Amino acid sequence: MGIAVAGADDLLSEKAAKMRESLQKSQTITDNVVSILGSFDHRLSALEAAMRPTQIRTHSIRKAHENIDKTLKAAEVILAHFDQIRQAEAKILKGPHEDLESYLQAIAKLRSNIQFFGSIKGCKSSDTVINHANNLLAKAISKLENEFKQLLSSYSKPVEPERLFDCLPNSMRPSSGSPSHEGDPNVKNHSNHHSEAHNNTADAVVYTPPALIPPRVLPLLHDLAQQMIDAGHRQQLLKIYRDVRSNVLEESLRMLGVEKLSKDDVQKLQWEILEAKIGNWIHYMRIAVKLLFAGERKVCDEIFEGFDSLSEQCFAEVTTNSVSMLLSFGEAIAKSKRSPEKLFVLLDMYEIMQELQSEIETLFKGKACMEIRDAAIVLTKRLAQTAQETFGDFEEAVEKDATKTAVTDGTVHPLTSYVINYVKFLFDYRSTLKQLFQEFEGTKDSPQLASVTMRIMQALQTNLDGKSKQYKDLALTHLFLMNNVHYIVRSVRRSDAKDLLGDDWVQRHRRIVQQHANQYKRNAWAKILQCLSIQGLTSSGGGSGGDGGTGSNSGASRAVVKDRFKTFNVMFEELHQKQSQWTVPDSELRESLRLAIAEVLMPAYRSFVKRFGSLVENGKNPHKFVKYTAEDLDRMLGEFFEGKNMNETRR
Repeated sequence: MGIAVAGADDLLSEKAAKMRESLQKSQTITDNVVSILGSFDHRLSALEAAMRPTQIRTHSIRKAHENIDKTLKAAEVILAHFDQIRQAEAKILKGPHEDLESYLQAIAKLRSNIQFFGSIKGCKSSDTVINHANNLLAKAISKLENEFKQLLSSYSKPVEPERLFDCLPNSMRPSSGSPSHEGDPNVKNHSNHHSEAHNNTADAVVYTPPALIPPRVLPLLHDLAQQMIDAGHRQQLLKIYRDVRSNVLEESLRMLGVEKLSKDDVQKLQWEILEAKIGNWIHYMRIAVKLLFAGERKVCDEIFEGFDSLSEQCFAEVTTNSVSMLLSFGEAIAKSKRSPEKLFVLLDMYEIMQELQSEIETLFKGKACMEIRDAAIVLTKRLAQTAQETFGDFEEAVEKDATKTAVTDGTVHPLTSYVINYVKFLFDYRSTLKQLFQEFEGTKDSPQLASVTMRIMQALQTNLDGKSKQYKDLALTHLFLMNNVHYIVRSVRRSDAKDLLGDDWVQRHRRIVQQHANQYKRNAWAKILQCLSIQGLTSSGGGSGGDGGTGSNSGASRAVVKDRFKTFNVMFEELHQKQSQWTVPDSELRESLRLAIAEVLMPAYRSFVKRFGSLVENGKNPHKFVKYTAEDLDRMLGEFFEGKNMNETRR
């Protein structure tokens, strides 16, 4: 056991000795490698020191080559720009007419090259090149101005009226001729314009503005305008556009028939001619705003796309004179002497201005068009104010009307029919009037139309009361008032005025008609009916009256009875002769009045003849006293109120 342990120790000692030996050898080798590397380091440092001058020379040569390459490349770029300027110059000298697109490209290259040479510092020749290029650019822009003007002028032609009419909805196209034909029977009067406008509003008609310049030309004009703006020629561009387009637009309106009339010109015109001109003006306003100005707005927006302020300024300056031509006529009408017949044309004009207001606001937008917008608003308000004042004039004129028109037959007075027709027309404008009154009162629900209508009706009745006093015959006075009030009531019941004035008003005035009818009967027939009364027929002596008498006429005086019959005959003949010339124009009222008379007269006459006829029939010439049968009277009553002349009555 001890021997084994001793052997193991010897083995370990031997291995340890070998390891020490190996480590010593490794250290020796390491030391040798370090020594060798150290010698290499010294050699490399010496080599680097020897090669440094050569490296410096080589780097300088490489840098020089790089600089030469850069210079050559820069020179090539400069030469290329020089070449581009020469190419652009050749195209610019030829002008834009042959190939506008290439011309515009040449200008773009020229601008680019001016910018390029301006960026080069320290190059003396750059200034010369830039000056030359700028002079060339100025010539190019000048030629562009001429091209823009020529192109715009050649495609700017006045629009023929027929072409404008073709752009209107079918319902608004002239059936024959055109609105510019003054006095043309095909031109509608103001009431037609009014109903036409309302129908069109209800139908939501569409207007298609004409292409004032061919669409294919607009991009070219836009590009030309762009170049001029970029060159700082904004004002020159504005002047060219304004001069060309404003003249064309004005000529289009003149061809349509628009004329500039002053207040004095308007005053000199006969009403029929003036009314036709106003009707035409309403058409012109609609055509101008919805077609011509809308078309011009589109042209401006496309040519000056991207330059909104310039577009608005151009549009304002192009349309100013045309708008003035149109609005001046409206101003002249609004300022001219007021008269009742002008009210409806004033309302027509107010309507068209209201109808076009939103479109005017849209088309004439922006600060540049503010004066035009304001002018349109001022005209609308002035028309409304004049219409309002004309209302007051009319009410006063109705009440104070002193026409000497004789209505000898008691029929409806011309003033009555005129006023009623006037009021009927007012109700055609009911919505317009409501809007007009709201503008002045500032309230949403305006009761003014009802109050105005009532005041006009009252003014008419006051005037009729005055006119009725011209009659010496009180019966004719009441017949006249009956006829006129009945005409008023019947007209109101058949119109929209009934809703406004109300059932109470209608019923109250129907009672007035009946009152006048009763007053007529009392004044016309009271005396003749007294002839048929039994009062005063008894004789104080009783001698001649008992002859052949019966119980029915006992005590009646034959002489008094004869006198009664004679008086009745004379009075009835006078009434027949006179009242056959009087007129009750309404057939129903005429028949009801005859019937009312017959219901009182005929029973009284039959009773009187039956009771006292025997007293005269047995004497001489009985037919001299009992001259008419009941049937004769009835037939003659049928001739009352027919408005026959004197000769017809005598026959």
